[in-house]
Amino acid sequence: MFATYVHNLDPIALPLFGSVALRWYGLAYLMGFLVGFLLLRYLGKRGLWVLKPEKAGDFIAAAALFGVFLGGRLGYILFYHIPREGFHSLVADPLLVFRVWEGGMASHGGILGLVIFTWFYARKQKVTWTGLGDGLCVVAPLGLFFGRMANFVNGELYGRVAHGVSWAMKFPLSLMDHAAPESMRFELAAAAAAKVQPALQPAYQAMEDASNEGYPYARSAYFEQLLAANRHSDKVTDAIAPYLEPRHPSQLYEGALEGLLLFLILWAVRVRFPKAPEGLLTGLFFLLYPIFRIFAEQFREPDAKLVGAFTQGQFLSFFMFFFSACFLAYAWRGWRKSVGGSV
Repeated sequence: MFATYVHNLDPIALPLFGSVALRWYGLAYLMGFLVGFLLLRYLGKRGLWVLKPEKAGDFIAAAALFGVFLGGRLGYILFYHIPREGFHSLVADPLLVFRVWEGGMASHGGILGLVIFTWFYARKQKVTWTGLGDGLCVVAPLGLFFGRMANFVNGELYGRVAHGVSWAMKFPLSLMDHAAPESMRFELAAAAAAKVQPALQPAYQAMEDASNEGYPYARSAYFEQLLAANRHSDKVTDAIAPYLEPRHPSQLYEGALEGLLLFLILWAVRVRFPKAPEGLLTGLFFLLYPIFRIFAEQFREPDAKLVGAFTQGQFLSFFMFFFSACFLAYAWRGWRKSVGGSV
C-alpha cells in the first residue's frame, strides 16, 4: 500500500538536436528570474522597493549571473565538491567550475553570492543596501521553489528511507548511491530490468563481461540506459521497484517550506506594512529560511559528510542566524529613530 510510485520523470523538457536539449533544471532558473523580474517591477511601481521599475530587468540579469550562478557554483565547489572529492580534483580539472550543466549548485552559495552582489550594486546605484536586499529577499524564495521542483523532476536530492509513509516515493538514482542500501542491490535490479526489456540486454551483457578496470564505466553506461527505459516502460519500472526503498520526497518539502511558504510570509509583510523599516524583510529571510531548511533536512538523505550530528545544509544554515540578528537589529534601530522623529 505504501510507496508505490517509482520516480520516472524525464529531466529533458524538449530535445533539440544531437545531445543538446532544453532541461527542466534550466527552465526552473528561467522561471525564477522571470517571476522575480515581474514581482520586483510590481514593487517598484508601487514604491515598495528602492529601485525604479525600469531597472528591475537589469538588476535581475546581473543578480542571476554574478549572484546566483557564480555564487551557487562556487558554493557547491567549496561546500560539497572539494570535501567529497578533494582539492586535487579541482586542480586536475579547473574547468569543472564552469560546467554547470553537469549539475552542482548550492543554495547557500547562491544566497551568499547575492549578499555580496547586492552590496556592490547598491553602491553603484546609490541606493541603500538593506532596501535593495529587502526587495530581493521577498522574491528569492520563488527561485528556490522552482529549483526544488527541478530537483524533484531530476530525481536528485531525494529523502531518507521512510517506511510506512503513504506518500513516500522510490528514486532509481539511489541505486548508484554508495551510501544507500539500494546500491547493494544494483546487480539484482540491473538483471531484472534486462530480463523484461530486451533492448537493455546488450549493455547489461557488456557490463557483465567488463574487466575490473572497465566495469565502472560499463556500469554507468548501463545505468543511463536503465534510467531512460524506466521513463518509458512500465515493465522496467515494475522490475526495479522491489529493489528500491521508499523515501521522503524531500525536494517537495523544501520547495513548499523554503519556497512557497517563505514567499507568502515575506510578501504579506511587504504589502501589508509598506513603511516597514529597511532590513526587516532581509532579517526575516535570514531567520525563517534556516529554520525551514534545518527542519526539512531531517527528511533529506545527506549528500555530503555530516558535521557532527548535523547535515552540511543544516550546519551552513546556523550561520544565517547571525545575519538575521544583524539585519533585525538594524531594522529595530531604524524603527526607533522613525518613532522618535515622529514624536
